[in-house]
Amino acid sequence: MAIKNRPSRLAARFPEAIIFPLLILALAAATTTFGADQAGSCVSYTNEVVPSIPWSIHVVKIDRARQNVRFCTTLGGGNVLGMGIVSDQVKTLPAGAGSPLAAINGDFYEKAKEYPGRPRDLQIRNGEVLTQPTGHTCFWIDRDGNPQMTNIISHFRVIWPNGKTTPFGMNVERTNGTAVLYTAILGTSTLTDGGIEYVLEQSPGNDWLPLHAGRIYMARVRQVNAAGNSPLDPLTAVLSVSPDLIAGIPSVKPGDTLQLATESVPNLSGVDVAIGGGPALVRDSQVMTWKGWIHLPQPRTAMGWNKRYFFLVEVDGRQLDLSLGMTFTQLAKYMLDLGCEQAMNLDGGGSATLWAFGTVRNSPSEGQERPAPNALVVVNPNPATAAK
Repeated sequence: MAIKNRPSRLAARFPEAIIFPLLILALAAATTTFGADQAGSCVSYTNEVVPSIPWSIHVVKIDRARQNVRFCTTLGGGNVLGMGIVSDQVKTLPAGAGSPLAAINGDFYEKAKEYPGRPRDLQIRNGEVLTQPTGHTCFWIDRDGNPQMTNIISHFRVIWPNGKTTPFGMNVERTNGTAVLYTAILGTSTLTDGGIEYVLEQSPGNDWLPLHAGRIYMARVRQVNAAGNSPLDPLTAVLSVSPDLIAGIPSVKPGDTLQLATESVPNLSGVDVAIGGGPALVRDSQVMTWKGWIHLPQPRTAMGWNKRYFFLVEVDGRQLDLSLGMTFTQLAKYMLDLGCEQAMNLDGGGSATLWAFGTVRNSPSEGQERPAPNALVVVNPNPATAAK
């Protein structure tokens, strides 16, 4: 255990603390840190406490130079979309994924009644595209192993036999004027009503499910369904078109071939892991600004990195005797102070959770973990070969 007092550094970094004058006068200014290293993995956990605000900040630090750690994402529903607490999500990792070391809650989630637990933006798990990008800030590891953070523009589309194209979403509620591609990740059926649905299967001699980013797939139409709520299974996908789009769709019959493009800007070819969130907090060592936002302290979750380390961070909040939480500006400055050259926000509030070395380390604002749609997990893919 290491104990350090660093009030002057933090006070200089966070002038916004003056909004809590009574607390500052009542509490001694001190910062306490303690940590534990995971043998052979160069992954450490630290709880930094600032009584004068008060803040309780939980940090996992990961050495990028080590080859025995990697990121993966999980789903709240295990193998389907849904909501689940982070400590349960780490248990759903397949046996071949390795040993989980640390995890944080991930993206915000949509609240459509029929599609609970659907992440708001892009998610890629083990190379499989589960949801399409929607323009918010995302984190991913590119095919060369480099971390990236930016907004991603979707060019997911179906190319009809006559060459016309229609954009599609993925595993999301089908609203008016949209087409959606559904896979078994959603569940047992599309949960739609009406419209027209094309049940798609593998085109002989071509790659098929699971779908990866940056590809164009050939799919054969097995069935055309005008009733909606088509069944889903691991060998098929269903392209669902809302009623108001049908007039502009060319005639397609069983046996025809469609092309499905999972392209985007930037290009995500070869990406195995990606998760949405936002907004960006730090870009190229510069704190971002947010005009028109209401800046209130809240529980926060974030991740960031520099050339040597990744950082997973959770700030407890809404607990007057423990931690008030941070504004985006405070969180961005804290990430910069850690040494992050790039950093982004993830879902916060009651969802804010940091799990490390077998247990939840933070104090969730609702008194217990709140379910989340997905999580970002750090694993040791080869625990048997870790250094002793």
